[in-house]
This record gives sequence, structure tokens and C-alpha cells, in this order.
Amino acid sequence: MKLKKQERREAIKKEIEKNPFITDLDLSILFSVSIQTIRLDRTYLNIPELRKRIKSVARKNHESIRSIDGSEIIGDVINVEPDHQAISLINIDEDSVFTRNEIARGHVLFAQANSLCVALIHKPVVLTKESNVTFLKQVKLNDTVRAEAKAVEITDKYFMIKVCSYVKDTLVFKGTFKMYYTSEDEQNG
Repeated sequence: MKLKKQERREAIKKEIEKNPFITDLDLSILFSVSIQTIRLDRTYLNIPELRKRIKSVARKNHESIRSIDGSEIIGDVINVEPDHQAISLINIDEDSVFTRNEIARGHVLFAQANSLCVALIHKPVVLTKESNVTFLKQVKLNDTVRAEAKAVEITDKYFMIKVCSYVKDTLVFKGTFKMYYTSEDEQNG
């Protein structure tokens, strides 16, 4: 059963409040209307497109990141709990793929995961000591990759961080990163 326009708009607003990263395509499928109808409804509701919603959340998260400047992070950090876990999104655009086959370049996925590990650690200097990564599935042009990083071990010099990257719910990349850090005292001393 299709909803009336106003009911649909209220339902769209609630869905986006629940999940600010839902795509127009997902909304169009959910409400059995065209993507253009979703875009018109979002415009009417003054809800920005997905890319702008992601950027807005990422800007807010940059304030809690100490180890790296927000402009240096590969991808958009949408959630960070310092020294515990973090999530970022990256849209695979034409600059991120091989022209011949439109498959994402491996260094893009690695850079997203590595910079997310740096952003997760709330210390003044964070450097990658070691990494062990596995590329599990091809990532294609226009895919959105969600990287999830979680600290699994913390010592007085290192963090061990596990990163899993997904396209929708499919695991495409995983890695373990050993991250060296310095404290304030070491910086000043």
C-alpha cells in the first residue's frame, strides 16, 4: 500500500533520523516510489543529500580527533569513540579506480583503514608500525565502503586495531594494524 504524499514525507523524515546514511535508492525501494520523488520530498523537507549529511557528521567528529587533521583523513569519519572504536565512509569515485575495469585501487581501501586507525587514537603522535591486511572482494566504482575500526589491545606504546570494511553488508577488506603512539610527556620532554 502506497502512502499519501504527506504521510510518505513524514515517514522519510523518520527513516533519515533513524539512519542519516540511508541512500535515496534505499528510500525509493522502501517507499515504492522513484528516486526523483525521494529527492523532491527531501528538498521539500529541507533534508540535504546523503553526501552533505555525511560531511556534516564528519565535521562534528573532527573536533574529537587529536592525532590527525580532519583534511588528512581518507574517507569521512562518521563516528569516533577515542581510543576505542571509529567508523568512516568513503565513496569510490573515478579517481579511486582503475580506468580499464572500474575496480577500486587497493591503496584507497588501505588508506581509509590506516587513517581511521590514526584518528581513533587520542594521542598527539600516532604512526603505523605494522599492518596485516587482506582484500576479500572487489570494490567497484560508485560503491560506498564503510570501515569499522576497533582497538583490541592497548599497551603503553602500541594499539592493536582490527579494521573490517564493508560494501553494504559484504566484507571486502580486513586488517590488523599495530599503531605506535607518543604521550604528551614524551612530546614535551
